[in-house]
Amino acid sequence: MKGPRVWLDMDQAELDDAYNQTVYAPNQQQVLQRYADNSQVARTRVGEPLRFAYGDDPIEGLDIYPTDRPNAPIAIFIHGGAWRAGLARNYGFCAELLGRYGAHLVVPDFTAVQDVAGNLAMVADQVKRAVAWVYRHAAHFGGDPQRLHVLGHSSGAHLAGVLLTTDWANEFGLPQDLIKSGLCCSGIFDLKPVRLSARSSYVHLTDESEQALSAQRHIARLNAPLIVAYGTLETPEFQRQSRDFAAAVADAGKPVQLLVAEGLNHFEIIETLAQADSLLGRAALAQIGLIACAAKVNPLTPT
Repeated sequence: MKGPRVWLDMDQAELDDAYNQTVYAPNQQQVLQRYADNSQVARTRVGEPLRFAYGDDPIEGLDIYPTDRPNAPIAIFIHGGAWRAGLARNYGFCAELLGRYGAHLVVPDFTAVQDVAGNLAMVADQVKRAVAWVYRHAAHFGGDPQRLHVLGHSSGAHLAGVLLTTDWANEFGLPQDLIKSGLCCSGIFDLKPVRLSARSSYVHLTDESEQALSAQRHIARLNAPLIVAYGTLETPEFQRQSRDFAAAVADAGKPVQLLVAEGLNHFEIIETLAQADSLLGRAALAQIGLIACAAKVNPLTPT
C-alpha cells in the first residue's frame, strides 16, 4: 500500500527508488565496467594521461588527455558515482574523440562524500579548485584558458551545475565567465528531494548547504550556454530534475538546450559522449566549437 506522501506524489519508498539508479538500470555494473574497459582502450590509442595535483590531499589530482593541437580548448569532465564512488581513470573513454577533434580532456579525482562525513560542500570545493587550477595552468599543457568548458554526468552533473553557478570573482579572484559552456547529463539541480531520500544516510545536508549547492536556485550567476540531457529510461526524478532545470534556465532568458535520449538509461546515455555521430558527442563537439552545428533547434525541444 502507498504510504504518506513525502515528495510530490511519492511516498518514502517511491522517493528512495527514484534516487536509486539500480532500481531503474539493472545493468549498472555491466555499463560501469564498459566505462573502465573503454577508457583503457582509449589509453592504448592516445597514451597515458598527464597527471597533475591540484591540491595537497592525495586524491586531489587530475588526468589530462592532451590533444596535439596548440592552444586548444579544454573540456573538464566531472564524473558521477552518487558522490561516493568513481575514479578519473575510468572516465577517459571520450579522450580519443575530443583529442581527434582538437580539445584537451581533463578528468579530476575528488573525495568520496562519505569520507568527509557526508559534507558535500567539501567535495564541491575540490572540483572548484580543480577548475581554478586548470584555468591558471592551462599553458603548461597547451590549453587555452579562455576556452574552458565543463561537462558532468549524474552526481558529476550536479557538481558541474555548482561550477556553472559559482561566484568565481569573489571566491577565487578569477573571471566570472571563465567557464564558456556547460553540459549537464542526468543530473540533480535541487537538493531538497535528495535530502528527503535515502541518500541522506551518507550525504548530510543542512538548510545552508542545500541552498548553496542547488544550482537551480542560483541561475542568476549562470554565465554560459547550457545543454541539459537525460535518457527516457532514467528514474522519474532524474528526468524531472533535468526538465525543471532546463525550463528554469529558459525562463530566466538564458541559452539552454534540452536533449532527450530515447531508450537509454542513466548509465548508457553518457557513453554517447565518445561518439561523434551520437547524441552527446555531437552536442559537445558543437558546443566546444569543434564542429559546426548542423541546424538550429528550439532550445527546449527534445532532440
